[in-house]
Amino acid sequence: MANSWQGKRALVTGAGGFIGSHLVQALVHRGAKVRALVHYNSRNDYGNLAFLAPDEMEQVEVVMGDVQDGGCVERSVEGADCVFHLAALIGIPYSYVAPRSYVSTNVGGTLNVLEAVRKCGTPRMVHTSTSECYGTALTERISEAHPLQGQSPYSASKIGADKLAESYFLSFGTPVATIRPFNTYGPRQSARAVLPTMLSQLASGRDVIELGSLDPQRDLTFVTDTARGFIAIAECDAALGAVTNIGNGKTISIGELAQMAVEMVRPSARIVSTDTRVRPAKSEVMRLICDNTRAREVVGWEPQVSLREGVQRTADFIRDHLDLFRVGQYTI
Repeated sequence: MANSWQGKRALVTGAGGFIGSHLVQALVHRGAKVRALVHYNSRNDYGNLAFLAPDEMEQVEVVMGDVQDGGCVERSVEGADCVFHLAALIGIPYSYVAPRSYVSTNVGGTLNVLEAVRKCGTPRMVHTSTSECYGTALTERISEAHPLQGQSPYSASKIGADKLAESYFLSFGTPVATIRPFNTYGPRQSARAVLPTMLSQLASGRDVIELGSLDPQRDLTFVTDTARGFIAIAECDAALGAVTNIGNGKTISIGELAQMAVEMVRPSARIVSTDTRVRPAKSEVMRLICDNTRAREVVGWEPQVSLREGVQRTADFIRDHLDLFRVGQYTI
């Protein structure tokens, strides 16, 4: 696929989400015409696309729909030069409560997108996976060859979706590449994620910051770097039929991350772990470190934003939009 996006037509499913809205913005800045599929709601709420500037939204066609509706998906895919499939039901804790919903959206929705891409002859599709598919690491760094393990209904549903994408490439030659981001963070992320949970509590002036387990270690990637990863994979022919990890290749514990946030925002605050926020012991993934060799050597992607810079930019956003967060309420 040509590297120039000028005049190209891109469909982004899940465009109103955290990563999706940043990807839409990045594509617009590259000259693409973007069709943004946003989950239907009666409020005509475009989600995080509301943060795009009016001149950016002039290049975006918003379609309200649902990836669980095959007809809606096919109409949205028609005419696209590239489909970025990000629509998914996310949030690990909620998957313990409503596992069937995850299968319907993440597996069934992905099947609808793959089938539409096949029928429409779309030249390129990028399917979104997650590092949660690996489960607790069996090796120091996690490469794409690491075994998959469904340690939560959420991760199991994403593994199922990934395997459908693989099957469509192998069965029908569908030009699909899979991106597997490690923990993405940044402005617009909801409070169900750990960093916004920390920062919103700090920004509100709380002296005690409530978190779950402080021991898990994560490989954090700033959202603009993840968005560049999507585009780089779409541009790379060698990524077709394969999975590509996108991550920094560095790790930090939740406790260390919380301490960094405290030092930046409210040095007098203290951190406590509460039982209500701790995940089931056998479900918690304790350590994730990305082996990003393939991303660097095959796709040509490398992270650009340091963790400290990214946390500061996220803190600034949350400080300016604290009304979006229900501080003190645990969001699963």
